[in-house]
Amino acid sequence: MILYKYIIRSNAAPFVGAFATLMGVFVLQAIMKMLDQLLGKGIDTFVIIELLILNLAWIVVLAVPMAILISTLMSFGKLSSESEITAMRAHGLSLYKMIFPILIIGSIITYLLIEFNNNILPEANHKLKTLMIDIRKKKPTLSLTPGVFSQELRGYSMVVRKTFENSNDFEDATIYDHRNYLKSVIISAKKGNISFSNDYQKIIVDLYNGEVHETSQKDERVYRIIKFQHQKITTPAEGFEFIRSSDNAFGRGDRELSAGAMLYIVDSLQKKADEVNYRIEKLNNSLRSVQLNGFVKENTPEDSAWGNIKQFSDARSQVMMYSNLLDVEVFNLTQYTKSIREYMVEVHKKYSIPFACIVFIFIGVPLGVLTRRGGMGVAGSISIGFFILYWASLISGEKLADRLIIEPWLGMWMANIVLGLFGILLTYFVAKSPIDLKKYFSSKKIK
Repeated sequence: MILYKYIIRSNAAPFVGAFATLMGVFVLQAIMKMLDQLLGKGIDTFVIIELLILNLAWIVVLAVPMAILISTLMSFGKLSSESEITAMRAHGLSLYKMIFPILIIGSIITYLLIEFNNNILPEANHKLKTLMIDIRKKKPTLSLTPGVFSQELRGYSMVVRKTFENSNDFEDATIYDHRNYLKSVIISAKKGNISFSNDYQKIIVDLYNGEVHETSQKDERVYRIIKFQHQKITTPAEGFEFIRSSDNAFGRGDRELSAGAMLYIVDSLQKKADEVNYRIEKLNNSLRSVQLNGFVKENTPEDSAWGNIKQFSDARSQVMMYSNLLDVEVFNLTQYTKSIREYMVEVHKKYSIPFACIVFIFIGVPLGVLTRRGGMGVAGSISIGFFILYWASLISGEKLADRLIIEPWLGMWMANIVLGLFGILLTYFVAKSPIDLKKYFSSKKIK
């Protein structure tokens, strides 16, 4: 029991370190990916923090199995390099018994990750999707380009001759007022600046030292010029404000549902597919009946060339009608089958990725014993290689399953099966390898 606790403690620190490092790397990757959608949007800091927190859900799912692989490689590599593995085996503790406490912890983590995938991850994914849609709907912060007309002011067209890089000031502005079609209003100003109200509900344009030229469409003789020292234009900031949608504003995709919810949908889709199959069978029977009775000439005295032509024409029309109906039903069946496959892929993924925690234990332990390296560099390099292989197999399996080439369970579990068998065989051969007891005890005497 003491040795079990020692092995668990030796794995704990590398796991925490690897998990924290991976979380940091994935968070930076997520930030870089979202950066172009956030720049210039004027998004509140708390919204950005919420966005990062919601991204942590899918990052945890990827980081935990990889952290387990790194930690087992590091801990058992260190135990092996310091001859502690040899000492334990010399005292009758086999490699299987050394793995046992790690497998218990790995099984607990696998269970917790499955619960996380079914309860927390779908909600986080849905909130993340809703938040990203709201961010995309928000227009960028208003900016003016010299010599280019801006239509972003509601009811106005605006052009300026000069802007300043580090402020919202401008010079030589001309603004066309389109709010009243009965009047033509042109506003000019030597200087000005543009800003948002504190609640981002209004756009405020302050103009200085300018004129308002106004003419009437009804009476062209009416022409007024109003000079001003300071004029303020206020328009609604439609699209510039950040508006949060409710959680039920958008439908949920397969990655925003638990396994139970997806299985319920699959059950209803399967019933619809069965109904389509029943209709296809009926249409096939009707088609065979028409082909049999419509195109086979009956030898009766009333037969004539005209009768045969009419009989053939009617049969041909019925065949075309049934064929078209069959095409529609086959298309519907294909769509139902494809949807069922996509949902089942996600169902199996919610269990296969957590199970990788156990698979990576059987890979990390024997590789750590063989490499005899406890450093983060070696463990990280080997882990990244295996994880890339695992993830590539998972993505390939998902695409093959979605294209109806292989079964969903095989697509999602293929990587676990292959790497799991490799890990079990590697563990078996390392566990069965002889130890040099004489070398061990002679080294102990020297010390």
